[in-house]
Amino acid sequence: MAAKAATASKVAPLADRVVVRPLEDTEQMRGGLYIPDTAKEKPQQGEVVSVGPGRFDEGKRVPMEVKVGDKILYGKYSGTEVTIDNEPVLILRESDILAVIS
Repeated sequence: MAAKAATASKVAPLADRVVVRPLEDTEQMRGGLYIPDTAKEKPQQGEVVSVGPGRFDEGKRVPMEVKVGDKILYGKYSGTEVTIDNEPVLILRESDILAVIS
């Protein structure tokens, strides 16, 4: 767990951006077949690792609606993929988040 917290502390997103760790689906299908990495679809679920302070609107800062630890759904091709400490993360705007999973 220490490695996960270290990633969050090393990346501080600006404005209304969020750093997300994509959650991978299981690799085995119902019939027992394994799907190679190249054939998998991009994940659309993730866990929020770090949150920016919020955007400015008419001179006032609008607070973020998501918080660290939230599980979210996001658009299939949303955000920018980067690798931090050999861990792939996604940086996206709060507006690209479709829903919070409870």
